[in-house]
Amino acid sequence: MIVGHVDSHASGASVFYRLGALEPGGRVRIDRADGTTAVFTVDAVRRHPKDAFPAAAVYGDTPAPALRLITCGGPFDDGTGHYLDNIVVYAHLT
Repeated sequence: MIVGHVDSHASGASVFYRLGALEPGGRVRIDRADGTTAVFTVDAVRRHPKDAFPAAAVYGDTPAPALRLITCGGPFDDGTGHYLDNIVVYAHLT
């Protein structure tokens, strides 16, 4: 699992700014500390309300190596300064 900001008031777009644009079948490459690269294939990109976050689906065990990428998304609440939803990318090791 990797969690990153979508943006910030101070610096604008952040590391996961375009996360929601990923599509099923897309590839995500993760460079490892040992110099190898793990390649994951996107299964789904979903938007979940923060007050109904599917913790078991995101953090639970998987039958094979998997990756979850998480950022904020959906409507922005000016009153709280936070997004109301999370964008989650579900992917499996290719």
